[in-house]
Amino acid sequence: MYSIKEIFLTLQGEGAHTGRRAVFCRFSGCNLWSGQERDRSKAICQFCDTDFVGTDGSGGGKYATAEKLAEAVAACWGEATDHRYVVCTGGEPLLQLDTALIDALHAQDFSIAIETNGTIAVPDGIDWVCVSPKAGSETIVCKGNELKLVYPQPGADPQRFMAWQFKYFYLQPMDGPAKADNIQAAIDYCLTHQQWRLSVQTHKLIGLP
Repeated sequence: MYSIKEIFLTLQGEGAHTGRRAVFCRFSGCNLWSGQERDRSKAICQFCDTDFVGTDGSGGGKYATAEKLAEAVAACWGEATDHRYVVCTGGEPLLQLDTALIDALHAQDFSIAIETNGTIAVPDGIDWVCVSPKAGSETIVCKGNELKLVYPQPGADPQRFMAWQFKYFYLQPMDGPAKADNIQAAIDYCLTHQQWRLSVQTHKLIGLP
């Protein structure tokens, strides 16, 4: 049984695949925060801006089998089978994403990306791994395709991650009341540390989910 908050078609808004057509499959639940505002001050990740609680979003629900969930993702994409791309996100998708679902999505001709906090081992078969480490958590996934660090985070200095095995290293300014200052800080850091690139949440700028 898979608990899904929502499934929707959009354009990827962040990182190396910005602008790419994608189906987002958002899994319910996370291991770093309950998603309830009453628990935010006690959470490991206190800046999350995503609703991953429950199964009440568009396309959300309880899916009894991997095949049923893969079919729902395919229906959201539409009839064309070329360049199919699904982003498994959350919450924390690796609490639920398993070999059966990976195989079912591949059978529907999807390339599979994940957006994970890196605290759970990545199963074989994922085509694109994006890790967003959070200060105060134990990150065990230290290699993949892109590392996307929300910046600034006390306790998560970018220098800490420079030796990790990723093709791309992104700083993404933390949203919230200090957003403008955080954008400038990320720009300044990227200008003086060439390993890092700036990632902005373009979907928010243009009104996409």
